Amino acid sequence: METAGLDHWADILVIVLYFVIVVSVGLWTVCRPQRGNVKNYFLAGRSMSWLPVGASLFSSNIGSEHFVGLAGAGAAAGIAVILYEWFPVFLILMLGWLFIPVYVSAGVYTLPEYLERRHGGKRIRLYLSCVALALYIVTKLASAMFAGALFIQISMRWNMYLSLGVLIAITGLYTVLGGLTAVMYTDTFQTAVMVLGSFSIMIVGFIRIGGYNNLERLYFASVPSVAGNKTACGLPHKDAFHIFQDAITGDQPWPGLVIQSSLGCLWYWCCDQVIVQRSLAARSLTHAKGGSILAGSLKILPLFLLIFPGMISRILFPDAIACADPEVCKVVCDNPVGCSNIAYPKLVLELLPIGAKGLLLAVMLSAIMSSLTSIFNSASTVFTMDLWRRFRPNARQRELLIIGRIFVIIMCFIGILWVPLVKASQSGRLFSYMVAMEGYLGSPIGICFLMSIFWKRTTETGAFVGLICGHLLGLSRLIVELIYPAPPCGEAETRPAFLYKIHFTYFSQITMLMTGMMIALISLFTTPRSDDELKSVTWWTRLHGTDGLPSSYRSETKACFQTDIDKKEKANIDNFEPVVVEHKKGPQSGRLKRMFDMVCGTSEADAGPGTSYFDVKQIQVFMSQKNSSKTILNLFAIILMCSVAFLTGYYY
Repeated sequence: METAGLDHWADILVIVLYFVIVVSVGLWTVCRPQRGNVKNYFLAGRSMSWLPVGASLFSSNIGSEHFVGLAGAGAAAGIAVILYEWFPVFLILMLGWLFIPVYVSAGVYTLPEYLERRHGGKRIRLYLSCVALALYIVTKLASAMFAGALFIQISMRWNMYLSLGVLIAITGLYTVLGGLTAVMYTDTFQTAVMVLGSFSIMIVGFIRIGGYNNLERLYFASVPSVAGNKTACGLPHKDAFHIFQDAITGDQPWPGLVIQSSLGCLWYWCCDQVIVQRSLAARSLTHAKGGSILAGSLKILPLFLLIFPGMISRILFPDAIACADPEVCKVVCDNPVGCSNIAYPKLVLELLPIGAKGLLLAVMLSAIMSSLTSIFNSASTVFTMDLWRRFRPNARQRELLIIGRIFVIIMCFIGILWVPLVKASQSGRLFSYMVAMEGYLGSPIGICFLMSIFWKRTTETGAFVGLICGHLLGLSRLIVELIYPAPPCGEAETRPAFLYKIHFTYFSQITMLMTGMMIALISLFTTPRSDDELKSVTWWTRLHGTDGLPSSYRSETKACFQTDIDKKEKANIDNFEPVVVEHKKGPQSGRLKRMFDMVCGTSEADAGPGTSYFDVKQIQVFMSQKNSSKTILNLFAIILMCSVAFLTGYYY
């Protein structure tokens, strides 16, 4: 039952042309002026418009693990997991409307840096930086590597490690040279490729089964010819076309799914460096909100572009996608647990003509590269700005830029070294593991940020201890799950009762509740910061100056207000371009050094301090909005939220 490969020269040519275009777009940013400071490298000069902001938000989220995982989840269990795509729309809007104004007014580069500004302690910043880097490697990098390796292995029949090594090397090249600007421009291009390519396979798939009206009937008839150990194994779930499944027996029990896909994903969408960094790069609050609306609109599409094609793949190839016998599954996809993960790549390789197969592989490569660039750049930012500067507080811009690029190279090697571990896991349920891991370890972070921003009484001790307790609880469940994996369908349950009787979404809610309670209780018994110390770092004080912050913070970032924002000031937001502080260049150096500076963009950074900054005027302009722009954005946000509510009700 071998899947068609990708051997024709036309398909290979399409892939080569795709790589040439993407690398050209990325390297084009190397030639742009004013790359030589950390704001331009890590935050794209804070000059991005709503289009690249929104496209980069979407493509940073929709990676190869979604093409493999969401399509596979749809093939195996139905549409319930779409709530992980739809409910975050509300969180994306919260990011633009509630969180970004606070982050910008605080003048931060990273999210761990914000917690230090908010609470005044360095330990919480150091702890969160280490946790963030661990999460990037264990969850984001692991899922991207596994899904990318799976697709390349099936389609190209190449050596998996060599293919991924070349892929990571090319991705790391333009990330190292161009910084966030290169990442966001290539993300914009790759978003267009992903959406258009996915639409094409969706249309071809629906034509093949006779249209949308036949989807449900044919899906429930897609039963493998070889039965598993039990007759129920391999059968479609009777609630496959409903989002809200049984609260006890459902694969995604609806109470846990609703809370986990909303409050449980707060960390991912509003407090994670990979996502927030895109909005921080916006040229104004108007463009940050516009990017949120674009990304939220695109988040509606995965049901139609990924999950439905996964279900179509099961309809067309039930013996492969829905295999229930471990021996058959081993032959089909080299994984005895199940083969639902190959649903999307098999659909592409079996249905599309020559040339189009190469285009759709380019779509997958877009997803993989978007994920990798986001991980590399954001991890580099966290390491450089939160960890390196802690040990080198007087580091100049040149040093920070070089360290940031070196860390990207290190991440590339870590990605290659991670591939054998991911392949050895042979996890047919990788997507579920990633969601669970983010629930166990990411949910406490979201609660901590939520309380820090909206509850002025939150203290550093409460936030730090609450995070530690939440992570210890989540980590305990995670370790037990790794020790006692779920048995294959039809085999006896051997795990501890609390693992299979308490769904991971319910356990994530317990983790969030405990974290919030610990933060609240300890904060009530410890001394909070004064109003002067909270200026510009909470939602309620975002429009105030930062004169009350310790002098070390003011000298470090220079992102303080001299006066409160003049709300009556007229500012042309749409034409605003951030002013980059120029520093005098040193004497001419040797030819080799000048060439190194030109490639790495460090020639402008030699004499500059370790941090560039927004001046008072820039922050005033960023935070100001025209009444007309504000009204239009609010209207589109309401329409988007109503659309999500309607779709959720329609597929309830």
